[in-house]
Amino acid sequence: MDWEVEDSLKELSHLASTAGACVEATIVQELKKIDASFLIGKGKMEEVEDFVSSHDIDLVIFDDELTPTQQRNLEESFNVKTIDRTGLILDVFAQRAKSKEGKLQVELAQLTYTLPRLKGKGLVLSRLGGGIGTRGPGETQLEVDRRRIKERITRLKRELEKVRKVRELHRQGRRSFSRLSIALIGYTNAGKSTLLNFLSHTGVLVENRLFSTLDPKIGKISLPNNQKVFISDTVGFINKLPHQLIAAFKATFEEVKESDILLHVIDISSPHFEAHITAVNRVLEEIGMPPKKTIHVLNKIDSVTHEGMIRAWVKKLENGIAISASTGKGVDALLSMIEGFISASMQRVKLKLPFDAGKTISQILRNGNIITKKYIDTGVIIEAEVNKAMVNSLKPYLQ
Repeated sequence: MDWEVEDSLKELSHLASTAGACVEATIVQELKKIDASFLIGKGKMEEVEDFVSSHDIDLVIFDDELTPTQQRNLEESFNVKTIDRTGLILDVFAQRAKSKEGKLQVELAQLTYTLPRLKGKGLVLSRLGGGIGTRGPGETQLEVDRRRIKERITRLKRELEKVRKVRELHRQGRRSFSRLSIALIGYTNAGKSTLLNFLSHTGVLVENRLFSTLDPKIGKISLPNNQKVFISDTVGFINKLPHQLIAAFKATFEEVKESDILLHVIDISSPHFEAHITAVNRVLEEIGMPPKKTIHVLNKIDSVTHEGMIRAWVKKLENGIAISASTGKGVDALLSMIEGFISASMQRVKLKLPFDAGKTISQILRNGNIITKKYIDTGVIIEAEVNKAMVNSLKPYLQ
């Protein structure tokens, strides 16, 4: 079996277990041509039907996305609930969503996914009942008609637009404290929350399970030069991340897009971390990520015995650094690298400020470092390193 297929199916099994299913078997078929009505061929259909009936199976999950027609036809053929990877991921997200924002985003994604699958009396809704694929904030909406679902989607989009505006105000508030921000990105379960906790002591719940962090968390870290910057943890990415989720989590992904530096956390102990890197980059491309300074953080080095492999990947990846977020090994070097990135965006200036320019001095402290300070009769002379973006506003005081 091709390793990519095998890895994808293992991940699907992990997702199913996370959702509460007990995986009984994995069945694979190599197809030269996709069947438009059933996705799989007639012989494989019969094999699955026999297995379902003989092993008392009540759920079949496909790793590839099913069209609404394929899903209906398969459910009628197997006579059990049949979902695809997208439906499964949406279900896991529904379990993880705790905040109002998270629940709104998941519900929008669920309804967007469900709407094209309604036909006549509904997608076999009488058979859905409950359980995997029907859980979460969108559960009651699965039984309403198309018109009401469309109305609900419109309302959800309005509410999430309000959320987006509130997030923007919060970002502006943080910018008044520090113009610099960092976003943690990475494949699900790569160790982003563990790193956030180590750096900022935020107390984020850390669990060894997929999508343990769904609602964004914001922390504040101190660099070696005592400069303060904000750092945000975002939802973990995954292979074949449903486009409905990417669209619904627009407000969340804006935290990533508006950041100054990305920390791409990579689980170097995973045998398929290269595929994880590719999946993350694919999602970044889909959300329209502008060019960012990115540090590739090879995490979980305490679980890797081949040090030569770690060194090779640190060299291969742009701005690579190896750490263990759980033990703290390499984190000081990571903070120094972040400080170096920020210093590259700084400019040294000499300013003559009047005594009543306290707000400007505070702004300098928030966005840089004061190197020397000398008081004179008419005010104070300061040498400082400031963010290049604010130099223009300091022109009246430049020496």
